[in-house]
Amino acid sequence: MLVIVTENVPPRLRGRLAVWLLEIRAGVYIGSPSKRLREFIWNQVLEGVEDGNAVMAWNTNTESGYDFLTVGKNRRVPVDFDGLRLVSFKPLDEPDKAL
Repeated sequence: MLVIVTENVPPRLRGRLAVWLLEIRAGVYIGSPSKRLREFIWNQVLEGVEDGNAVMAWNTNTESGYDFLTVGKNRRVPVDFDGLRLVSFKPLDEPDKAL
């Protein structure tokens, strides 16, 4: 299972994602692509996200059972905690840093 959530991305990226995945809500895509297609889709997101942001999560053979990638500015920042991928929140007044 693969889930991609986008915010403030160009319509052309939303259209590209809809070619391979089902858009179940505005900006929320799901599907069960192969690893190769998942990597191809993520490259499409990286190329087309512009000023928006996106997260891609998929099931995998890890202790948590999933993994995820993010791109763009967002208060939620992925952190590695003893091998577990968790999410930390930046304070509202903290300047954005490149991810």
